[in-house]
Amino acid sequence: MKRLSQLDPCVHCGFCLQACPTYLITGDEADSPRGRIVLMQSIARGSIPPDDHAAISHLDTCLGCRGCEPVCPSGVRYGEALEEIRVELNKVRPASWVARLASWVLAEEKVRRPVLALARLMRPGSKLLANVNVGGSLARMLAASAPWEMQSRPARKLRYSSTTDPDACLFVGCVMEGLFSHVNLATMRTLTANGISVGFVERQSCCGALHAHNGFLDGALRLARRNIRAFSASPRSAIVVNSAGCGAMLKGYPNLLRNTPLHSEASAFADRVKDVTELLADCGPASGAPLALKVAYDPPCHLLHAQQISDAPLRVMRAIPGLELTMCDGAELCCGSAGTYSLTQPKMAEAVLNRKLEPILESGVDVVASGNPGCIIQIGAGLRKNASTVGVAHPVELLDSSYQRAGLYQTATSHND
Repeated sequence: MKRLSQLDPCVHCGFCLQACPTYLITGDEADSPRGRIVLMQSIARGSIPPDDHAAISHLDTCLGCRGCEPVCPSGVRYGEALEEIRVELNKVRPASWVARLASWVLAEEKVRRPVLALARLMRPGSKLLANVNVGGSLARMLAASAPWEMQSRPARKLRYSSTTDPDACLFVGCVMEGLFSHVNLATMRTLTANGISVGFVERQSCCGALHAHNGFLDGALRLARRNIRAFSASPRSAIVVNSAGCGAMLKGYPNLLRNTPLHSEASAFADRVKDVTELLADCGPASGAPLALKVAYDPPCHLLHAQQISDAPLRVMRAIPGLELTMCDGAELCCGSAGTYSLTQPKMAEAVLNRKLEPILESGVDVVASGNPGCIIQIGAGLRKNASTVGVAHPVELLDSSYQRAGLYQTATSHND
């Protein structure tokens, strides 16, 4: 098995322990980054067989949140090693059928579109089913993916830029376009209101994050190549992303393609990728109408830990007059969504989520803001299960609502006209 050189710098200091959500739940060293590093190295060396049930169990319960990386004084690239070991483990035991099914659906546009369209149609009924025992988890997830209820959407939308090289091209995403198209539209509106032209490129696809995290290397490589080719049509434009998981994956293409002829193109591609809050923070953003809301910002793991973006979302929300911004205890810890994790490891996912929800429910906030669809769904589902009236929104939805109330979109025209 391939030697995991990313783990060599680990000196087993233990700084990672308190940054690991699963270790904080179980207190088991094998459920910590330090313990999992020992397991991964042992499997790679052959001292533990790759089909060892106990070792696989501890590795499977890792969220892959990468919260251990920023606190590691030795610079261990834990996330890369975890993805590599999962590729090897998939050779000796079948990956979860849930992960395989989800990866297939999201990668195939002809399958993805009707599946997510059906999910959108189920949203109203899912709210009624949110607290029943049978199917309640799925129902809550669908309900939590609905647009932020306090937002009043303008009747007309914006055109994509008609220029050859707009300032930014939108990475529409699969789940974002399927369940969170309202966030994509808010992204376009807020960027345009701040003087940033937004374009669209054809033939873009799923980013491949779900595939990479679950060890489906071939699928991740195929999707990465497809996106690099698609966005080469507008080579001078930034690639704007509003999903933290997608952004981290797109920025990670150079590592994914490091041993291929596309490595240099992947590096140039990754240099262009920007989270929407990065672009907005760099240009101001412009101020809108007041929003009298108390908002708790909950940073997505793959924005805070993987991309190391912490200040930009706060600067965007602080530009909204009247908005009171706070961060609850444990905001830096994972919510338990982690791609398919909440479906493949439901008990641990719920335990991790409950640890996060407790300070949110005690905070008295009106809205939780987070820049990742999985986090919005997971936290929203947990709040709904607790019969909470707290809403969940993407930061750009809040800025968009402020701009709507200020009348900044009155001259906007539909890109579908």
